[in-house]
Amino acid sequence: MQHNSVNKMPESMISSSESLFDSMATAVLTIDGAMRIGYLNSAAEQLLGISARRAIKQSLTRVLTIPDALFGRLLEACKNGQPFTDRQVIVEPHAQDPQIVDISISPFPNGEQLAGLILEINVIDRPLRIARDEAMLAQQEIARSLLRGLAHEIKNPLGGLRGAAQLLDRQLTDPELSEYTNIIIREADRLQGLIDRMLGPTSRPQRDEINLHEVLEHVRKIIIAGAPDGVQVQFDYDPSIPECLTDRDRLVQVILNIAGNALEAVGEVGRIIFSSRVISNFTIGGTRHSLVASIAVHDNGPGVPQHLIDQIFYPMVTGTDHGTGLGLSIAQSIMNQLGGLIECRSDPGNTTFTVLIPMELA
Repeated sequence: MQHNSVNKMPESMISSSESLFDSMATAVLTIDGAMRIGYLNSAAEQLLGISARRAIKQSLTRVLTIPDALFGRLLEACKNGQPFTDRQVIVEPHAQDPQIVDISISPFPNGEQLAGLILEINVIDRPLRIARDEAMLAQQEIARSLLRGLAHEIKNPLGGLRGAAQLLDRQLTDPELSEYTNIIIREADRLQGLIDRMLGPTSRPQRDEINLHEVLEHVRKIIIAGAPDGVQVQFDYDPSIPECLTDRDRLVQVILNIAGNALEAVGEVGRIIFSSRVISNFTIGGTRHSLVASIAVHDNGPGVPQHLIDQIFYPMVTGTDHGTGLGLSIAQSIMNQLGGLIECRSDPGNTTFTVLIPMELA
């Protein structure tokens, strides 16, 4: 049968199977003879970083950078309708990190004509990231258990030292000697505060339905107020994100900590971008969620030192000379309480911290 390429995908294409495709972890999209997108499922929205509403009728190459060899094979398949599979292909979704994928191409006939192609794209590095995230969460739970035990052992004698210093201070008549007991009391209080910060929040989160973009804009305005004139603070939001049931104040604390680090990283001249996306069928800590909000803070600073990239969420680990190494550890602990996760990818000039928040109502 001779196939002829056409430039328009029929309206009825796979419409009856959209709910089935949306439940798949594999990205599925269709293109017509002019390589315009006709349909994409939820996993494809996640991969491309763009909603279906914005992607439909756009050229594939406007939302996904692909190798020249693959582009040529797609053009040829649009003409002859021959299926093929390419493995371990590096593609780059618009404004996102490159991904290693397996891609399968199948023709979609419409009677005697070739209506277009179905692209099935399977991201093969995601299972490795899930395993890495689960290992990180397990290691952090071990670290928090050790910290709780250590805090208990320190707090008791620390309280005794402070009490003894207070009793001693009441017996002293010389103001110069009282200054020494005051130093003991102040330092005991400082250590108590440090231990409390290391342990992170201990109360249960107060969950309310919130607008994530209101939270992002709140933090962005704070960063703008403190940013030098040479720093641009921009945003790239997906307006389709629904309200989320979470703890607003703790989420503000998490994003403000990350954004504050980004502001410090770029210095006097640089760029910070707040972005939001929705991800479907995403796994966090071994639990698969049908819908997850992805909030990212990008900066073009020097990046996280490579020898620290796997340790930055642990207590007392910092890439600066003046940091305490507690901010990111506390932020990750908060997100664990909220059922979410913080991920980091960093290269010189391109660092992204991504806050992942399950959207299901609890």
